Amino acid sequence: MIRPAERRIPPIIPKPLHRRRLPRLNWKIWAALPVAFLAVTAWIAGTLNPSLTPRAEPRPKTPESKLRPPARFISKQEVQQLIAGEHFLDLQDSRFQIKRFNSCFTVQTTLDPGLQQALMQRLDQRHSRYIGIVVMDPDDGRVLALAGYDKANPAANPCLDSRFPAASIFKIITAAAAVETRDLEPDSILNFKGGKHTLYKSQIDAKPSKRANRISLKESFAQSINPVFGKLGVQQLGPEILGSYAEAFGFNQEIDFELPIRPSRIELSGQAFEMAEVASGFNRTTRISPLHGAVMAAAIVNRGRWVEPTVVDWIANDKNQIIYQAQTVFGEQVIEPETAAVLRELMQATVQSGTAHKEFQKHHDDKILSRLEIGGKTGSMGDGSGATHYDWFVGYAREPRGRERLVFSVVVAHEDYIGTRAAAYAAVAIREYFKSYFARLEAPLASAPKS
Repeated sequence: MIRPAERRIPPIIPKPLHRRRLPRLNWKIWAALPVAFLAVTAWIAGTLNPSLTPRAEPRPKTPESKLRPPARFISKQEVQQLIAGEHFLDLQDSRFQIKRFNSCFTVQTTLDPGLQQALMQRLDQRHSRYIGIVVMDPDDGRVLALAGYDKANPAANPCLDSRFPAASIFKIITAAAAVETRDLEPDSILNFKGGKHTLYKSQIDAKPSKRANRISLKESFAQSINPVFGKLGVQQLGPEILGSYAEAFGFNQEIDFELPIRPSRIELSGQAFEMAEVASGFNRTTRISPLHGAVMAAAIVNRGRWVEPTVVDWIANDKNQIIYQAQTVFGEQVIEPETAAVLRELMQATVQSGTAHKEFQKHHDDKILSRLEIGGKTGSMGDGSGATHYDWFVGYAREPRGRERLVFSVVVAHEDYIGTRAAAYAAVAIREYFKSYFARLEAPLASAPKS
């Protein structure tokens, strides 16, 4: 099986320069040239792509100087054992203490208490069986919020639960595979027959139809049209390609995390109609966790690069020794940067004119959301009995003129009555986070002396 990470653009090898005698310059000038070159290069990179510029105020990852290095650091597996039973949903502070093995340990999390509590206070517990909300910084994988609710088991953490049908969230993977392996573009025209949100064997028939509807890839993604993605899976991708992209995006793979989480699952039998169901997300066997959804969104925002999530910054023992220190870990190149840019365009269309448009249209004049570029993918799937309806929204938000970015993943299992939707929780998370961000930006201006 060919993994997407193995497809690489060949390096561009520059032609050798003609040798020539360089003019004599003062040694101080020669010494300053490399520094000047690096400075100009960094300035150009930041101008062309502000999201690549380092933060003006990087978040500290090291604890107080009074903490001393230990004899040895513990692994993430040992961290899981140490903080077992802590579900991180009701924390009032980003730091807490636990007693284990006749010792007291201090755990500094990556969570933003203000953002976490803003989400927890808005959970619609009356009409929901499950709610899982994950908010993450894509730059370093730091989880900023884990907000959730499980009606049957209040001690559980739905954010880490891989039981939820992925539904149309899987269209992200199908789109990525089609763009890279079949050279599709956002404006590429595709056709389908029948309803937009149904999927029958007749709708994936390869025979052309005079009554077929014509639509672009971008609008197919934005409107979540099942037969278009079903046909892509059967007629253009197949189980080998689709399976390799699913694995590259983390399905059937362990996610290295400080809290225990089971892998998201996908099954590909190779049968035509089942391939169409998987490719379009029109099945209940493809399962994913909200945390995994956020990591997928981070890969897209990071120009196709995978980043491991982390929720613990550091842990210290009762001797003030650091026994665990989180590190930013980037993984494989899941998709090419150009493909990631196409996916962001498709996700923006979902918010601007697609299935998430209705929710975000309510906030058209919002002084926070109106300043941001927002993209995402919705998903919707019943449990088959009519008792529960799953509702997804996975995506990102970024400030186009700055460097701040955010990714999120929300699932809601509605019961008889459809309460607060996943996209509405995402809007709350975006507003709360960027409200603080814009306040920090505007604070120096407000305190500046008037002339």
